Amino acid sequence: MPNNTRRIAAALTLLGLCAATSAAAQSAQDARGLWLSADQAAVIEFKSCADKPESLCGTIVWDKDAGTPADSCGVTIAKLAQYEDEAWRNGWVFDPRSGKYYKGVLRVKDDTLLVRAFIGTELLGETEQMTRAAAIPAGCKH
Repeated sequence: MPNNTRRIAAALTLLGLCAATSAAAQSAQDARGLWLSADQAAVIEFKSCADKPESLCGTIVWDKDAGTPADSCGVTIAKLAQYEDEAWRNGWVFDPRSGKYYKGVLRVKDDTLLVRAFIGTELLGETEQMTRAAAIPAGCKH
């Protein structure tokens, strides 16, 4: 195969890969659903906020400590106002273990939800990785 033909074939292959990647881009809907926390101690449901349907809220719907003083069932742990650049932004995330609120960004990558909490700039934050949950285990009463 002549060099020119190889370059053209390589360029077409690269264009095809870019198109496939674009087609697989995440959407605002991908974050909705049930997610198991990284420590497997809670299931969080992400859906439209009751007071602002264009926003995304995350609420604990199952907690391994249900029925104990550490129970966090029903606690809203995230409220993000806007979806842009393949992420939910402009809102907060809440850590019920520490009782602290942080700025937050939420991204979906395949079947992983990346919840980034930070103060100041996103670069200085921490990310928790959650996995999709098929159902809500028994435990919470809400």
